[in-house]
Amino acid sequence: MKSVIDRYGRAKEEQQHVANPNSELKFWQREAASLRQQLHNLQENHRQLMGQDLSGLGVKELQTLENQLEMSIRCIRTKKDQLMIDEIHELNRKGSLIHQENMELYRKVNLIRQENAELYKKLYETGAETEANRDSTTPYNFAVIEEANTPARLELNPPSQQNDAEQTAPPKLG
Repeated sequence: MKSVIDRYGRAKEEQQHVANPNSELKFWQREAASLRQQLHNLQENHRQLMGQDLSGLGVKELQTLENQLEMSIRCIRTKKDQLMIDEIHELNRKGSLIHQENMELYRKVNLIRQENAELYKKLYETGAETEANRDSTTPYNFAVIEEANTPARLELNPPSQQNDAEQTAPPKLG
């Protein structure tokens, strides 16, 4: 703030002395000197904040420096805590979305299982009708064997054994 006020004062002086080139040269020399001093002060302050060049400081300056560092640490921790809280909220939101997606997939899996159970039931009903028609002329028939929670297996079964006399008899033509 002080440097802004100083610049304002110098700029006002410059406007008054625009006609004189020596005044303008002196103005810019003062401005450059002021900026060099500010740079030096900032570098010194930075070194002190980093714990270097503390030998020339008294107790009061060290206490002020310590207070500045503690305040800086509080600000840093507050910012870090806020970032972590925001990240936790974002992860919770993503977790909730994943949970909803998981529930939807679980619902779809259950729906497919129900459809499969209905298809198995229909398959067995037609399988019972097939057993009733065992006297068909095909030499083989198909059977479905079901076990709980396993996919359907189709097997080819040989025809049921008839008595030996019927097997050896030639087919009737006719």
